[in-house]
Amino acid sequence: MAATTEHHREHYRTFGRDQPEHHTDIGQTLREKSPSGTQILAVVTLFPLGGALMCLAGLILAGTLIGLAVSTPLFILFSPILVPAVLTIGLAVTGFLTSGAFGITALSSLSWIINYMRGGKGQHIGQMVQGQGQSYIEQAKRGVRDTAGYIGQKTKDVGQKTQEAAGRT
Repeated sequence: MAATTEHHREHYRTFGRDQPEHHTDIGQTLREKSPSGTQILAVVTLFPLGGALMCLAGLILAGTLIGLAVSTPLFILFSPILVPAVLTIGLAVTGFLTSGAFGITALSSLSWIINYMRGGKGQHIGQMVQGQGQSYIEQAKRGVRDTAGYIGQKTKDVGQKTQEAAGRT
């Protein structure tokens, strides 16, 4: 045994390592490496809880698979009713969400324009184009007026054509 210990010391000297520490007291070694009371309490508490949750997860999985096996024939039988119903509900929800998104976008744009007209936030954008902000606003106002006039004229023309068509019959 002395030869083995000498061999280990020679090995550590050869590779430039310090000699390992040898503990002669096994009780001291066990006390240093043993888990603390808190760690033991955590394991004692969490091990049964983890096991119970794993059992519960297994039961839920089994119940889900049994429910799916029972309900699959019903889904196949009623699919001519369910598929269109799901598509209709999906399209309705998509329509409402899209409408809301466009409404919020429109309201925020109008709010920004009103705030810009009053000289609030966003006025610096007009100043960045070297004072041409007011001319852009005037052009936009003129465009809105022209478009409103055009739509009004078209509405009058359609109304007259409708009255003429009604008068002929």
